[in-house]
Amino acid sequence: MVYVGIPKGQADQEEEVLKTIQDGDSDELTIKRFTESREKPGALWHIYAAKDTEKIREFLKKVAEEQGQENPVDHDPIHDQSWYLDRSLRKRLHQEYGVQGWAIVQFLGDVVFIPAGAPHQEVHNLYSCIKVAEDFVSPEHVKHCFWLTQEFRYLSHTHTNHEDKLQVKNVIYHAVKDAVGILRANESSLSRP
Repeated sequence: MVYVGIPKGQADQEEEVLKTIQDGDSDELTIKRFTESREKPGALWHIYAAKDTEKIREFLKKVAEEQGQENPVDHDPIHDQSWYLDRSLRKRLHQEYGVQGWAIVQFLGDVVFIPAGAPHQEVHNLYSCIKVAEDFVSPEHVKHCFWLTQEFRYLSHTHTNHEDKLQVKNVIYHAVKDAVGILRANESSLSRP
């Protein structure tokens, strides 16, 4: 978080941000960073464990059906990013599916790292802010990346996530190329008894 713009003289907005942080299920330490340390909060995140992805997907489809919405085969409630789980939906997700995430308030200067495959909500901006984001794929998570790439292939051709943004094959190619290069560079020491 490289910039947080807080309007001057709007105490009511500060109260609204505090209420949003509290309703977002933030912990006491986070709330104290805002109220006592006077740090500048920029965004509220909700991040879930990768192992809970299917439960979240099932829950979102169930809620959509209850609201009379369709669940087309070539759409995905997680990848579509069309849902925001407010406090009542997060509570229901926990009660019905045993899924609980982490609420993270990103203050000015903070970095948020999202583990491979961890579903997360669209960020709720608390003030005007500028965030710098960088996506990367490590060779250690290739298996999960292949799984995500397969999910993306089933999305409609007009979906923004349909293309292979992860470039998994390129990651594998370069990881193998580097490994072979290291083995060749150390070939003479490896062949000694």
